Amino acid sequence: MKTLKNFYRDGGLIIVVCCLIIILFILTGYIYRTETHFFWMIAPFVVLVSGFCIGKIVNVTRKTFQYFAFISEEITEADKKSLYHLPLSVVIIDSSYHFIWFNKSFTQNFEQEAVFGNPFSSVTELNIERLINGESAEIKHGENYYEVSISAVKNAENSEPVQNPEEKNRQIYVVYFEDITERTLLEIEKKLSKPVVMLISVDNYEEMFEGAPESEKAHVTVKIDKILEDFTASTTGIMKKFNRDRNWAVIEQRHVDKLIEEKVKMLDKAREIAVTDRVHVTLSIGIGATGKSIHESEKFARQALEMAQGRGGDQAAVKTAGGFEFYGGVSKGVERQNKVKIRIIANALADLIKDADKIFIMGHKSGDLDSVGSSIGLAFLIRNLSKEAYIAVDRGNVLCTELLEKCKATETPLFIPPAKARELLNDNSLLIITDTHNPKMLEDFELYRAAKKVVVIDHHRKMVNHVDNALIFFHEAYASSASEMVTELLPYFGEAGKLSAQQAEALLSGIMLDTKNFTVRTGVRTFEAAALLRKLGADTVSVKSLFANSFDSYKKKVAIVSSAIIYKKCAIAYSGDFTENMRLVSPQAADEMLSISGVVASFVVFRSAQHEISISARSLGEMNVQLIMENIGGGGHHTMAGAQFQNISITEARDKLTAAIDKYFELKT
Repeated sequence: MKTLKNFYRDGGLIIVVCCLIIILFILTGYIYRTETHFFWMIAPFVVLVSGFCIGKIVNVTRKTFQYFAFISEEITEADKKSLYHLPLSVVIIDSSYHFIWFNKSFTQNFEQEAVFGNPFSSVTELNIERLINGESAEIKHGENYYEVSISAVKNAENSEPVQNPEEKNRQIYVVYFEDITERTLLEIEKKLSKPVVMLISVDNYEEMFEGAPESEKAHVTVKIDKILEDFTASTTGIMKKFNRDRNWAVIEQRHVDKLIEEKVKMLDKAREIAVTDRVHVTLSIGIGATGKSIHESEKFARQALEMAQGRGGDQAAVKTAGGFEFYGGVSKGVERQNKVKIRIIANALADLIKDADKIFIMGHKSGDLDSVGSSIGLAFLIRNLSKEAYIAVDRGNVLCTELLEKCKATETPLFIPPAKARELLNDNSLLIITDTHNPKMLEDFELYRAAKKVVVIDHHRKMVNHVDNALIFFHEAYASSASEMVTELLPYFGEAGKLSAQQAEALLSGIMLDTKNFTVRTGVRTFEAAALLRKLGADTVSVKSLFANSFDSYKKKVAIVSSAIIYKKCAIAYSGDFTENMRLVSPQAADEMLSISGVVASFVVFRSAQHEISISARSLGEMNVQLIMENIGGGGHHTMAGAQFQNISITEARDKLTAAIDKYFELKT
């Protein structure tokens, strides 16, 4: 059966045909009067055409009457009258989902769409099939909200929707638009007015004001308070300072949304406050946006603040239903001068080592000089305490085989395969993880999962998916390397902390790798750690030999650098070749490209395995490559990060990288 829209089309066609018939008869009459002979030639043709057109008109008219008769059978006049005056907006549509009837309320609320023959899609793009199956949906039209539902007009005999294929085309549906504007606005207002707890902390308050006169402290503190007071005044919330460097605030969700929309301008305003020529104020903000109560929101805010500070500070972390969202984080972490925390960590670690019968140390996959070097320093420190210590490492995948050969133990094996470590592990064993806190990056995840006691020592910015069951989580985002952190623990272990020159060189190699020979991420404590290792006998020339490359590796590095392109001040190079030393060559090529004038960051996209693409990212500090790598599933540090992809091409990885770089610059502007 044709739809009402088709009826209108056929009705227009009928009018046109009737006009043509009239014109044809007039023309025929004229021919009859002027050319009688010609008239008898065309008369049969005129009769046939006229008969066909009249038959077509009769057929269409009959179907039209049948169609409306069908509607009248299914919907009585009483039903139409009750529906017409119903407060709900009601529409009747045919099997092709076009309007064939609507009531007064629909005409008032959907004035422009209230046209017979209009498709249902003129009101909303909802999936009508799902609505027919009994689901309902909400739409917004103009300033109002509606809940849309559909019911099929049922056969009077069996009370079931028409199933016959021929009859199914005659099926009609009643669509109800219930106005839920008042309820929806109340729900929106409830959501926007929900109280949210914020914790705002001044990063490294003690170190920032160390040695500063009281007048300067007061001057800077007033500026910080003014920023926070101005923010609070722009909301309907309250703020309370509960110690010198931390504030507690409760604001409505609507103001949290606005704060995020403005990209947390508080962070930028605070960064403009200078304490000295080189030290500026930075804030860390934790927001518990998904708490069901004030108590839960405060708990989430503390977790968010811990995440913000663990990632280096100068950023806001928002606890959401899906995890954490981060805003800011464009500056480098500020170094802490206070070593009280290190002493506490050293004492706690000593107790755990004392109580354990075996200690296993593990770094990240494809261990480098920092991962393996810090593990070696810890292993010999523990062995000096007369405890069994082993380093779980896959020799086939490490990037520093020379260091492994140089520091292997003679009396008992130092490096063992992860599978062997799992065999030796028991409930009283201790597992120390170095240079990573991401379970996905561990040398052997099964070893971590089997361990009952875990300690983490890492310097990378804190990730959402981190080891969350550690007895000690020694995490310092400002530290240059895990080797530096291990070196700082040595003095608190007395005689056991006095390593041999060879063992000290392992730690020094880790520091030199992650600082690019003391050029990036180096603070006072970095040089203090290096000085301590030098005092233990570490030879810088011997350490430098660990960085030597073969001639083939050097040629590959040069080839990668020469293929680089510059994109938004970033040097990007690609290598589709898969060789065993590509994991070592590519980071070196990324470091080399930083020496190009005008380049603030470098990226090398390379094939690290048969079906794996990796990216090595480096910067000198002006650009946070960690944020870029996080956008594509990776992570790392402010100046050194990376990412890995499975089963994608170099081109696809390139597109992901450039999109992440674009997003980074969009967030900065």
